[in-house]
Amino acid sequence: MPVIHVSGTDVHYSSSGSGPGLALIHGTSMSAESNFGHLLAAFTDRYTVITPDYAGSGETTGPADELTLDLLVEQMVAAIEHAATGPVDLMGFSLGAVVAAALAARRPDLVRRLVLVAGWSASDDPRMQLVLHTWAASLSAGADLASGVGPLLAFSPAFLSGLGHDGLAQLRTVEPEPGTLRQIDVDRDVDIRDELHRITAATLVVGCTQDQLVPVRHVRALHSAIPNSRYAEIDSGHVVFFEQPTELTSLVRAFLDADQPAD
Repeated sequence: MPVIHVSGTDVHYSSSGSGPGLALIHGTSMSAESNFGHLLAAFTDRYTVITPDYAGSGETTGPADELTLDLLVEQMVAAIEHAATGPVDLMGFSLGAVVAAALAARRPDLVRRLVLVAGWSASDDPRMQLVLHTWAASLSAGADLASGVGPLLAFSPAFLSGLGHDGLAQLRTVEPEPGTLRQIDVDRDVDIRDELHRITAATLVVGCTQDQLVPVRHVRALHSAIPNSRYAEIDSGHVVFFEQPTELTSLVRAFLDADQPAD
């Protein structure tokens, strides 16, 4: 796994497939592997898929002081520049969508097409602040509480019920990434509203209708602020990559492949 050094941190990424570059940016408490690993085959037939971990996830290290959105963007820029030649397609999920949107606004030369899944532009909504505070407090309280709160925020009621007792018990054994609390601190401070008008890449924004972590109205607001962006919704909780993987990948592939030459 390649490693690059960025502002005193070590950034790890993987690359697979062949063709134009497609970089995937994961969400809070996840790594690139846990977020996207099961879906890589849906893209590697036509794209070179670049999957970096940002600070606090996988083996990527964080700064000695406060973790910031600016550093996460800097880490992802460095990974893309190291792994690809020329602009890439870029997809981000949750906090990864925030990072991807900020990156596209600040470095339009690096982004050909942009997909933002379950992202948002500002965290000043009191309910969102309460949700993020509760999530962080559950992690500080210990694994038993955190392993219950996390799934309740991440998935729709029907999906969780459908797992059954055994499936839900197995889900509760999944441990968050070590830097999750610091990543949640970044979530709490998001405000990229003044940057979104600078995005020039063709953009698809995807909301999840049953999202309890980032309610779909925030995703709609993100779409409204990005010039000429397209919008779609999927009936899912927040972690749509697991609830509705086929619907999501089909939607994203249709967007990415629209102007690709036929094989």
